[in-house]
Amino acid sequence: MSSAFIFPGQGSQSVGMMGAFAQQSIVRDTFDEASDVLGYELWDLIEQGPEAELNQTEQTQPAMLAAGVATWRLWTSLGGSLPQRMAGHSLGEYTALVCAGALSFADAVQLVAARGRFMQEAVPAGMGAMAAILMLEDDVVRSLCAENAGEDVVQAVNFNSPGQVVVAGHKGAVERVIEAAMAAGAKKAVMLPMSVPSHCDLMKPAAERLAELLAETEICSPSIKVIQNADVASVSDPDQIRDALTRQLYMPVRWVETIQAIKATGVEALYECGPGKVLAGLNRRIEKRMPVHTLISMDDIEKALKAASTEAGA
Repeated sequence: MSSAFIFPGQGSQSVGMMGAFAQQSIVRDTFDEASDVLGYELWDLIEQGPEAELNQTEQTQPAMLAAGVATWRLWTSLGGSLPQRMAGHSLGEYTALVCAGALSFADAVQLVAARGRFMQEAVPAGMGAMAAILMLEDDVVRSLCAENAGEDVVQAVNFNSPGQVVVAGHKGAVERVIEAAMAAGAKKAVMLPMSVPSHCDLMKPAAERLAELLAETEICSPSIKVIQNADVASVSDPDQIRDALTRQLYMPVRWVETIQAIKATGVEALYECGPGKVLAGLNRRIEKRMPVHTLISMDDIEKALKAASTEAGA
């Protein structure tokens, strides 16, 4: 049975998130590698916090990257089969590219730490916001953004599942969209605990800085196809990968289409590789008949290894 690995992004982090793997040397070694690049102890941060520091974009991004790569390395070290496709939600795309052999882990740690810094510096704290809109059609959310932007920026930026769209932009405009969404019949419209308005036009200055860094970073053709956020397509040319990663910062995450594209290739099972179960939850609304194995404990990995073995023999 063919499979795909999917990697979560920001929002899945929590203090203690890799505690179940604390005794696995390959996991600790991965975090040590990241710490050497960053100049601070990343394992201590994810295990002890403080939470406010872990949730700072510049720290969150390398923490989530290291968690996903460590879990992947553990999976392969235990004989886990290789998937036919990979994809990552926003930041998770970098994790996918590392695991597919397109980016070195050390380079990716540097990239995502800088990416987080560029994003925060592009929009001063308190000026930007993101909000989740539940149970409205995608086009309705797009229209509400256009109608309530005024002189500000507000855009639909994450199409996470049918009935779940995230908007981002200037805080005042996001607040207006929340109010308008509730009036239009949304089940819920809530501000998210993020000060950086990812994937909207306000991120273009950050994207320009990131492009300069990407141009200096060695990128190879991935050994496993990675479906990228910006175009819902897999590319192998290093310059095309750089371009997709640059545009990803200010373009929507088309996650529903990504999962549909994965299914269209014949993939029958998904493996969420990294902390939490956010992507598994989204998939219950996208392709609910496609099983998702979450890999957040040794028990989970052992069950997934058995499932993969059974599926391979089916």
